[in-house]
Amino acid sequence: MSMREHERPRAKEELTILVLGGYGTFGARIVALLESDPRLTLIVAGRSLEKARRFCDARSGAVARLHPVDLDRDGDVEAKLASLRPDILVDASGPFQAYGDEPYRVVKACIARRVNYLDLADGLQFVAAIRTFDEEALSAGCFVLSGVSSFPVLTAAVTRRLSHDLARVDVIRGGIAPSPYAGIGENVMRAIAGYAGQPTTLKRDAKLTIGRPLLEHMRFTIAPPGSLPLHNRLFSLVDVPDLVALTKLWPEANTIWMGAGPVPEILHRALIAFAWLVRLRILRSLSFLAPLMHFVSRHVRWGEHRGGMFVEVEGENASGKKICRSWQLLAERDDGPLIPSMAVEAVVKAIQHGDAPKAGARVAVRDIELHQYEELFAGRQITTGVRDENGEDQPLYRRILKSAWEDLPSQIREMHRGDAFSRAQGRATIERGSSVFSKLCAALIGFPEAGEDTAVTVEFEAKHGAERWTRRFDQMAFSSCQFAGTGRSSKLLCERFGPLVFALALVLDPGKLRLVLRRWSLFGVPLPLWLGPRADACESVEQGRFQFHVEIGHVLTGLIVRYRGWLVLSRDVLSGEDLHAPKAELPIL
Repeated sequence: MSMREHERPRAKEELTILVLGGYGTFGARIVALLESDPRLTLIVAGRSLEKARRFCDARSGAVARLHPVDLDRDGDVEAKLASLRPDILVDASGPFQAYGDEPYRVVKACIARRVNYLDLADGLQFVAAIRTFDEEALSAGCFVLSGVSSFPVLTAAVTRRLSHDLARVDVIRGGIAPSPYAGIGENVMRAIAGYAGQPTTLKRDAKLTIGRPLLEHMRFTIAPPGSLPLHNRLFSLVDVPDLVALTKLWPEANTIWMGAGPVPEILHRALIAFAWLVRLRILRSLSFLAPLMHFVSRHVRWGEHRGGMFVEVEGENASGKKICRSWQLLAERDDGPLIPSMAVEAVVKAIQHGDAPKAGARVAVRDIELHQYEELFAGRQITTGVRDENGEDQPLYRRILKSAWEDLPSQIREMHRGDAFSRAQGRATIERGSSVFSKLCAALIGFPEAGEDTAVTVEFEAKHGAERWTRRFDQMAFSSCQFAGTGRSSKLLCERFGPLVFALALVLDPGKLRLVLRRWSLFGVPLPLWLGPRADACESVEQGRFQFHVEIGHVLTGLIVRYRGWLVLSRDVLSGEDLHAPKAELPIL
């Protein structure tokens, strides 16, 4: 019996899910996401029954029922489905760009046995052609969803959220920045090696044109408001379904571009160099390098164990105002690699809640919304936020913090209100390092001498988007200039002390604003972070009063200076604040 387009497959809580490639990189993550649900039966399938058994035996904490089976996609898939009778087959194997003469063998078998189908395909052509099976899937009464991964499902959901109030979308850009410890699978490497330097179609400047994966670049700093950002990444164009799928969803968009920003950057640039050999026709492809690329990605890695993603949209609202905003995601440690598999988890939960996808074959760009992802993010170390890039006339700190500005205590917001001139007064305790080198460093910058209950005055002068801070401790004064970073210091607060510039992240902790050193330079020359000073600075509120704590040291000198105390704006002093009131004890952070 056929199913009309508006009908949906029967909702059910008890599901049997066959994961093809279930012990591979992405398949294992799908199992990890689903195995805590006792209503599920997970069939872990692959070419090796022994590997499937070992994988299932190792999942000692699984609550779902795990069954290992051998299943070769080049074998009699339909007969295997007839015996196993799964509700859903998830193809997590790949590479989808290299499925040979019968790339849709598994899709056809699922339709023939009326089994719902999902895949994590990232191959542009493979995903785009899935719609040719729409009538067959409708007749069978099952759904066939392709590209059920971050590219293009999450990017499409985010773009809908970002553009909900726009009359027109002009530009969509996005990128994924994996942790160097993410464990990229060999099939992913095969896919990258296969398309590196080869021509692909994308929309640019309002027309379809040819792009070359890995040979087009942009830099971006992923920084959800109030969070510690990733270091600035180099993103290179990748051949993903978004380049076509998002064009169909937003046909008025002039430019659609998607990239990846792997690290270490030196390895990324080496891959770019090899891609140029393909572009220049010195090599036919980099496919022969895939095993080596996989080995290197597994064994040569360093940097932060954090990853991220961004989607940026430019357009106009109904009144014709130009709008630019971006959604940004940070994932700590091992939570980031799970995100590409979360779309499958979202579909499974939707079915269990009675909201199964409609029958038919299509790219899954309309089947999952961002709120479904957010429900899955909530239980993990995943932070997201939106940055509205309009508002350059705002005070410096507000311009960098964006929406996180409103989460600051009012006393901290007042201290950074960005008036043309303001003055704050208070008391401070200053400690100085005892080594010769620490004293020399402190003298060069002009840090105050040690003292207890020292009178302190800070004058703020705001001009042309920057601020000059002049700090006076009794009779000693030193000043710095603060401004919004650009380039590799984008989304950071830069502070200049003579030839030294420190780029600081503004990070919100409950009730506090922390300033975290991310980059530094001397006479404009960037220097390694490990060679820089050790800085601990925060602003907080105690007893209703603005408090500050700054500690600067270096591995070679030990403590250079530590000063802590409180401030009130001069208008508060004039209205009765007592500068000699007992100060609250501040913890040494």
